[in-house]
Amino acid sequence: MGDISTARATRAEIDLGALRHNVRVLTAHAGASELWAVVKANGYGHGAVPCARAALSAGAKGLCVALTQEAIELRSSGITAPIMVMSEQPTSDAEALVANDVVCVVYNEHYIGALVAAGRQLGKRAVVHLKVDTGMHRVGVSIDAAVERARHITAQPQLLLEGAMTHLATADDPTHPAMQRQLQAFADIVQQIRAVAPELRHAHCANSAATLREVSPESTIMRAGIAMYGLNPGECDASLMAGLLPVMTLRSQVSHVQRVRAGEGVSYGLRTVLDRDTTIATLPLGYADGIARRAWQTRAAVLVGGVKRRIVGVVTMDQMMVDCGDDSISVGDDVVIFGSQGAESVSVEDWALALDTISYEVVCAVSARVPRTYLGQ
Repeated sequence: MGDISTARATRAEIDLGALRHNVRVLTAHAGASELWAVVKANGYGHGAVPCARAALSAGAKGLCVALTQEAIELRSSGITAPIMVMSEQPTSDAEALVANDVVCVVYNEHYIGALVAAGRQLGKRAVVHLKVDTGMHRVGVSIDAAVERARHITAQPQLLLEGAMTHLATADDPTHPAMQRQLQAFADIVQQIRAVAPELRHAHCANSAATLREVSPESTIMRAGIAMYGLNPGECDASLMAGLLPVMTLRSQVSHVQRVRAGEGVSYGLRTVLDRDTTIATLPLGYADGIARRAWQTRAAVLVGGVKRRIVGVVTMDQMMVDCGDDSISVGDDVVIFGSQGAESVSVEDWALALDTISYEVVCAVSARVPRTYLGQ
């Protein structure tokens, strides 16, 4: 039997040229600081390895991930740039992290001990950054214990305390007083840590919002995540987003068209009852692909024929239906879930607003069964 080629009509197009452009814009915001690209969660759904390579080629100096497995995936692809895992991992991962030259974020003594043991076993010195909880209260050593924890790390010949870090809870809200409190608390504790950690090279707290707002110029690393993908990290003004380009477009095609009479219901439970005769187009993607099942209850829309179309009926696992009115629609017509079509566009932020969530969740929800195609490689 000859080779059989198959391709889904549904696909996520990833514009690596746009991503490289965004990295250059963010690098300009970072000034003298290094820009490290956050590619956790499969590059926020965009594809970790291609996005990491594109970011590094555009000037990023390092990469940030959330899991040991994500770091090893990057190393296994041949990437040699610094990779930081931004929170503690199971102690059973310690040898793999040290063996793969991963920068380890630490805050608990038991995890520090596991890295010491791994370094001793492998005959290597592990590079670590100490995370301090300055007010977000998710993870990190307390401010009161930070200097002693730093002193403990520097006493271990198997460890190099290269950096101190924290995470800002409200960087996307310039009016919130907590951000200034965190920035001041971090500046104060870093000064104290430097007194006991002479090899400390980095101090960093800036995420995408803080990088765009340039609120932490003393940071030596800017950790750019969602903004690198051209998406708003929260409540940032449009002026701050100027120049950033969306990287992902989610596309599909019409798979079925039917004329449905007024009074008929659509999809499971027949919850949408039509108030007029209309043309219903079925699209071959559903909640298994990352479309929220409840999208029919919201203002979320897709583009068919360059026109925004409302979703009708419950989104099913593999399919969804949209109302196309009296327009002429055919099987095979292009559909844009988010992106542009003709003069119209539907953004990831539009979907996030409709679903009462954030842009991060929308792109991370695009599941692994949706193929990614890469433009501008």
